[in-house]
Amino acid sequence: MKSINKDILKLAIPSILANITVPLVGMVDIAVAGHLDASAATMIGGIAIGSMLFDLLYWNFGFLRVGTGGLAAQAYGRGDRKECARILARAVGIALACALVLIAIQWIFVKAAFLVVDSSPEVQALATKYFYIRIWAAPATLSLMALKGWFIGMQDSVSPMATDMTVNGMNVLMSIILSLGFTVGGLHYDGMGFAGVAVGTVVAQYSGLLVALILLLWKYRKNTLSTVALPELRGLFKGDETRRFFVMNADLYVRSLCFIAIYIGFTVISARYGDVLLAVSSILMKLLMIFSYFTDGFAYAGEALTGRYIGAKDSLMVRQTVKWTFVWSMSIALIFMIIYQFAGVPMLHMMTSDAVVIEASREYLPWLLLMPVAGCAAFTWDGIYIGATASKAIRNSMLWAVVGFAAVWFIGILCLNHFMPSSATDPSSAVPSTRYGYIAMHILMAAYFAHLLARTVYLTARYRKVVLAD
Repeated sequence: MKSINKDILKLAIPSILANITVPLVGMVDIAVAGHLDASAATMIGGIAIGSMLFDLLYWNFGFLRVGTGGLAAQAYGRGDRKECARILARAVGIALACALVLIAIQWIFVKAAFLVVDSSPEVQALATKYFYIRIWAAPATLSLMALKGWFIGMQDSVSPMATDMTVNGMNVLMSIILSLGFTVGGLHYDGMGFAGVAVGTVVAQYSGLLVALILLLWKYRKNTLSTVALPELRGLFKGDETRRFFVMNADLYVRSLCFIAIYIGFTVISARYGDVLLAVSSILMKLLMIFSYFTDGFAYAGEALTGRYIGAKDSLMVRQTVKWTFVWSMSIALIFMIIYQFAGVPMLHMMTSDAVVIEASREYLPWLLLMPVAGCAAFTWDGIYIGATASKAIRNSMLWAVVGFAAVWFIGILCLNHFMPSSATDPSSAVPSTRYGYIAMHILMAAYFAHLLARTVYLTARYRKVVLAD
């Protein structure tokens, strides 16, 4: 199976290379904010809250990438280039329509968000300013989601890599230049201060879109885009394929809402037990995100190849794709388990210099050894099911994930409240209450692990009936 492994790596490696540039953007934005003026904490808080709002907003539109990728991969496998072009046009059209709606309701969204998000007036003002600037990148951001999914479906992970690296590189460069200014010879620019970070992101998104469009025309104008004449696009949103597109994306939208619910739940619960444990949970999630950047690459490969071979009605190659995608992704999981085991503490020191946070985090390092196993399987299955356009199963797996997360958390905390001495829950008793919080954080980690395990178990059980079904 030399050929299938070559195809997997050909698709996975560019995605991994693009993914590992993502943390750089966040670090640079924080660093820029920290050098703007004396109110660095406020600046950093404004960017952190503003970025979180966009994370929550754009997660709702993840279906543009996911749904487009699966449908395009199957059309590619069938050799139906005309349908590939129609899928792209449909996805980009929906992306632009959604972007216009977001721009129209931006004020309402911000006001509603700050009814839930608690922050100081200064941080809120900066986050609002950041949001109102960056929202104008929505047409580019959502279009890029659709284009990235389509490229992957077309067995092309190099184009998304080039696009992502352009976005991330330009984001870093423009945020620095536009915020801090520069002096080159006789040319001087004072910079925009805080607003420059948001404007830099807008410029980066449109730069990425430009690169994506250039690559699209260069690679696909003759063999794909030219198969559809403009008059044929008038009926783009009619017919069975369109209904399939919207039904699939409705399922994937529910999936996104479940992701958001777990993410918000994890963060809100962590915050209940003090700043130290909130910092601990944030650091552990950051370390797990490093792992996900690698597994996502193989999930994308599984998505592209599964869709391709289902479209070609080659069940043997579907099985081989699933088998070898799991071999590669599980190998990554094993490597990261070894890294977390032997380099976990040094990684904590890289994330923070706060001795209290580091010491508190050490207690939870064993969870980092468990998470890759369940997480790797869950992410890999997601990619395979997306390629199979089995959106109902993906939706159901996330519903079970929410149930698993909630069940473990509520049952665990009820048991803790029952068995812990009453003095332990008394805020006036500092030491016992601290220990209570530490145990509660273990329950939260168990709940997060349970959500990954629930996804894995459900999708494993449904594999033969759903993915291999003819």
